[in-house]
Amino acid sequence: MRCRLLALLLLLCLLCPPGAPAAAEAAPSPLFVQKVENLPEDFIFGMDASSVLAEEASGVIYRDAEGHPADVFRVLADAGITHIRVRVWNDPYDSKGHGYGGGNCDIDTAVEIGRRAAACGLGLIVDFHYSDFWADPGKQMVPKAWAGMTIEQKTEAVYEYTRSCLEQLKDAGVEVAMVQTGNETNQLLCGEKTWFNIQYLMQAGARATREVFPSALVALHFANPEREGAYATYARKMDYYQVDYDVFATSYYPYWHGTLDNLAAVLTEISETYGKKVMVMETSYAWTPEDSDFFGNTVGDGGAIVKDYPFTVQGQANCIRNITDTLVSRVPGAIGVVYWEGAWISVGTSSWEENHEKWETFGSGWASSYAAGYDPADAGKYYGGCAVDNQALFDPSGLPLDSLQVFRLLREGNAVPVAPDALEEVSLVCDLALPVVLPDTVNAVMNDNSRQPIPVVWNFTPEQEAAMRASGPAQYEILGQAGGMEAHAWVSMVYYNYLENNSFEEGDRAWTFTDLAHADELYVEDKKTDSLTGTKHAHFWSAARDSVEFTLEQRVEALPAGRYSFSVSIMGGDAGDQEIYAYVKEGDEIQASAPMSISAYGAWDTGLIPAFEHTEGAELTVGVYVRCQGAGSGAWGKIDDAKLNAVP
Repeated sequence: MRCRLLALLLLLCLLCPPGAPAAAEAAPSPLFVQKVENLPEDFIFGMDASSVLAEEASGVIYRDAEGHPADVFRVLADAGITHIRVRVWNDPYDSKGHGYGGGNCDIDTAVEIGRRAAACGLGLIVDFHYSDFWADPGKQMVPKAWAGMTIEQKTEAVYEYTRSCLEQLKDAGVEVAMVQTGNETNQLLCGEKTWFNIQYLMQAGARATREVFPSALVALHFANPEREGAYATYARKMDYYQVDYDVFATSYYPYWHGTLDNLAAVLTEISETYGKKVMVMETSYAWTPEDSDFFGNTVGDGGAIVKDYPFTVQGQANCIRNITDTLVSRVPGAIGVVYWEGAWISVGTSSWEENHEKWETFGSGWASSYAAGYDPADAGKYYGGCAVDNQALFDPSGLPLDSLQVFRLLREGNAVPVAPDALEEVSLVCDLALPVVLPDTVNAVMNDNSRQPIPVVWNFTPEQEAAMRASGPAQYEILGQAGGMEAHAWVSMVYYNYLENNSFEEGDRAWTFTDLAHADELYVEDKKTDSLTGTKHAHFWSAARDSVEFTLEQRVEALPAGRYSFSVSIMGGDAGDQEIYAYVKEGDEIQASAPMSISAYGAWDTGLIPAFEHTEGAELTVGVYVRCQGAGSGAWGKIDDAKLNAVP
């Protein structure tokens, strides 16, 4: 199999020999692209292409804009990509040589990708995970061969491994431009959980890089810039331990990682405080909500994500453009943006069975069943295909999307007439006791990312409204037409809520935290993916045992006498021994309570007091009490969606 793969790669390399002339001038683009002013000539436009060899082995054929088979690296170079990023896993194979998947990205894969990238004039960014498979903020597993090592032994192993890999790249004629000593290392790396040990491994990787490629930049890579104070802490730790690095790099996926304003502020603080270069090392955006390989996508319509741009080719291009502009115009020391796995497309559109065979044989899915021995909790359960094919910059046939040209077009801009690209979804909350009032207009998202209201006609009958009201609290989708496009309204039917700021969308207004054990973090967080409703929620975390104990309360003024229910929801992890309950107080006395518990991320548990009597004029307070002993790396959780409703 390896011989067949190498033969295929050699044939493809002939399509893109060293010094190959550039392709003919591209045809005019239909994209609206606003020029990024003062874009440096040496600004990095990178593309992670780690899965390309596995894709090609699975039969994927990449094409140029005219639809002709072409070397994907030449297509990327002609589109304005300057660097290729490739991840490196130590040993992504089981004892019988079966690949774990995700491109089976060992050093041999990196060398071949590096050769082909160099032949097309592209620099190489090497992303050492220091793991045998995926490393991310929640999973940094030690390679099989390094299990049981002391930190001293592991430090030496990192140095020797990094040096050996880089020497193989150098011997192959690949000029490495940048080296990551870890991937999304949020307080974890290679099985280590303390910065005291992590910094040794980072130093070892940097030392090997300086010796083999003295001119290469050394990058540290983190994730979750939206987490308040996290990046400042990481940078301060790196400075304290005098870790050798040049670039502070971040992942930034707009669905989950906060606003561009926050990204600019966080990276500017790092750059100005420590004099480091900064960059976005991973980003992507969906061009369609549809799946093309019979394996569900990470992102699609619905779900707890931020959707600042429509899922269209133009929306994808606007996302890339605005991230670039934010870095260039607002962040000192910003050097580039890397798009993640823009060439990872479906290996087939006929059937799951056909694709599954390719995922297992060639490693072109995110994980194969063979990874279960190394990662039984994740890959062992959820192995399968590509979950980001709808975020690629190629369609399922291998044809480049127009959005791929945005990297080239950003330097000069591309003016086309402003026109509607998609419709913005409508979200409404309606009281079950009141009529449903739908808007007369919806916003058309224009190709320049502006909004213009246009008339809408809803397909909504009195019979539908009556059925919604009879069904009680729930969310409903109502369809309509506007400007020749289908409009969507998501209507949440609810009982009237007597609480102010019930889902924390206005920060901590009307709520009071009382910290009883000196938790590390206790505040309202803006992160849609961790919210039950809206984008904000109450957040807590603390590392030390027995340091999580607090109340979160709201005093309710001028509530009429009657029967009421109170509920509030919680989720989190690492709680250990815990005592959590929702409660209602009149004066200082708890009148009613309901138990709650923390089990796992995303597993929301609702404490419900179904009915209590309230006397008019009595001082009423509702709240939640949380005490966690803590387990693992610290107890943490999110509280959201508090409700105080009248009971019939």
